[in-house]
Amino acid sequence: MTKITFVGAGSTIFMKNIVGDALLTPALADSHFALMDIDPVRLAESEMVAKAMIQTTGTGARVTTHTDRREALEGADFVVTTFQVGGYDPCTMTDFEIPKQYGLRQTIADTLGVGGIMRGLRTVPVLWDIARDMAELCPDATMLQYVNPMAINTWALAERYPSLKQVGLCHSVQNTVQEMAHDLDIPEGDIRYKVAGVNHVAFFLRLEQEKDGALHDLYPALRKGYADGSLPKPPLLMPRCPNKVRYEVMNQLGYFCTESSEHLAEYVPWFIKDGREDLIAEFGIPLDEYPARCIEQAASWKDQAKTLESASEIEVCKSHEFAAELMNAIVTDTPYVAYGNLPNTGQIPQLPLGAAVETPCLVDANGVQPSVVTDIPPQLVAVMRSQINVQELTVRALMDENPEHIYHAAMMDPHTAAELDMRQIRSMVDDMLAAHKDWLPDWCQSGRA
Repeated sequence: MTKITFVGAGSTIFMKNIVGDALLTPALADSHFALMDIDPVRLAESEMVAKAMIQTTGTGARVTTHTDRREALEGADFVVTTFQVGGYDPCTMTDFEIPKQYGLRQTIADTLGVGGIMRGLRTVPVLWDIARDMAELCPDATMLQYVNPMAINTWALAERYPSLKQVGLCHSVQNTVQEMAHDLDIPEGDIRYKVAGVNHVAFFLRLEQEKDGALHDLYPALRKGYADGSLPKPPLLMPRCPNKVRYEVMNQLGYFCTESSEHLAEYVPWFIKDGREDLIAEFGIPLDEYPARCIEQAASWKDQAKTLESASEIEVCKSHEFAAELMNAIVTDTPYVAYGNLPNTGQIPQLPLGAAVETPCLVDANGVQPSVVTDIPPQLVAVMRSQINVQELTVRALMDENPEHIYHAAMMDPHTAAELDMRQIRSMVDDMLAAHKDWLPDWCQSGRA
């Protein structure tokens, strides 16, 4: 029986998708799902959902619940991380409200920028603790890491625990393919592509439709649609978040980004600018989107939980997450290709060694093996390097316990640097470190005046 441990199983929707995928995969259908969370209420809700899905599928799987992480990890074959340190209240609210006092506005704040830096400082020490426990309790297990900031987390894990079997997984590639199929009115399954870069700032280097036995470049249709105003259509996944930023970046740089426009807008210096409300309006940039989304998702889950309490069975449908496919490939030695985030050992020679990069990966019994991509255009490499600067300084702060690098990371962030001067950035970081003191390592406070 394969043991799949979830750390942060109170993220019920994520847990539901991955457990459901596993139950629909013959080699994983009879797995032991060990659900761990520090919130006993959310943990109980997730247990209820998992057991109802097992009832629906009629498999031999079993569920155990744990508030003790080490107990959940013991003997695991796979460890799925889906937690958020500090939650929406207070940490996400702090990541938005303090920067706003300095005139720095954000949309999601979980990947880059000062919000992403703070989330990395809160998250990496917990991931390190999990990795340390895995080395003792399940040394052959593979960590499937779904926590943001993905690149910072993946890089820091590899630096501190280089022997850990890990891969950072995201659904931005799959989501983007779905949105482009919607925009172009073509079947999603007909799209062929090659993507590479850093998580959330990777690009479709090749984007084609397979039709009548031939491959047809889709970029001309995307560019024509954007030029004549027929594209983008209202998005499938977040209807209130128009997808104009990605189209404009494609129009200027030549290639389509893997992450949504609301994310991309805050990774670069071109769209959210003081005194340029025309840009906010023209590109439909949803400021403060993530806090609004958190509130809505919490309310939606309460309604779903009430419905599920009385349901003995739950419909189980295949999701587009990679996790179950990767686990199946490793367990059965059946080759599978997925997009994974791994330390750069040369798979993208145009980017620094050690940085967390996202490329196609072959997965089989040998684990997750990245493919090499050598043809990223220089303008895209430049954008990726601007992200890596922030990620590297955050990782260096964590590894060296050097609080000065926290300030340096914020100063190098493209959006932050476009809005604030160096003294403002230092003062803002001071305020955020003070507000987050209960969630951060003690050394983070030693650099503050």
